Amino acid sequence: MAEALTAGRKGGARRNDVAKVDAWFVREILPLEGLLNRYLRRNWRNASDIADLRQEIYARIFDSARTQFPDDPRRFLITVARNLLIDSTRHEQIVPIESIADLEALDIPSDAAGPDRTAVARDELRHLQAALEQLPSHAREVVILTCVEDLPMREIARRMGVNKSTVSRYLATGLRALADALHRDPSERTKKS
Repeated sequence: MAEALTAGRKGGARRNDVAKVDAWFVREILPLEGLLNRYLRRNWRNASDIADLRQEIYARIFDSARTQFPDDPRRFLITVARNLLIDSTRHEQIVPIESIADLEALDIPSDAAGPDRTAVARDELRHLQAALEQLPSHAREVVILTCVEDLPMREIARRMGVNKSTVSRYLATGLRALADALHRDPSERTKKS
């Protein structure tokens, strides 16, 4: 950054004056216009935007050069171009809230469960609770600690005072019994419950 900042009073720094920036811009950046155009054509899908993008890149470079000249103008030009393309892409993906002010007019179905889904879910929970209650106490405890509380086998074994293979056996027994109870025909559930 040899040409970076001009020295001001008391050792401070001040901005480059416009005449210096103009001369630097004409000498260092404008000769790279062909490179910039090729870069923009290769990386931007809408060719009609290239002139506007180029002007915005030039404005950003000129504004930055008023504070400090970059060491490598070519690399700086491409970096500014890349950052502008990224910013423009992000901006295109944002949908302004005004454009969808009336969400109910869009008639988007709600994710909230309707009364029928709520009733079915409650019925399934009652069946699960009944099936859990039918399990032997050790198997029920292991299933709850594993599937509900998400504890590792080692912790369950420590809590119950047994080894991990015993916990695995209780879990297998419990899950098998639960699967049998839950996948049984609904008419059979009422007979056995």
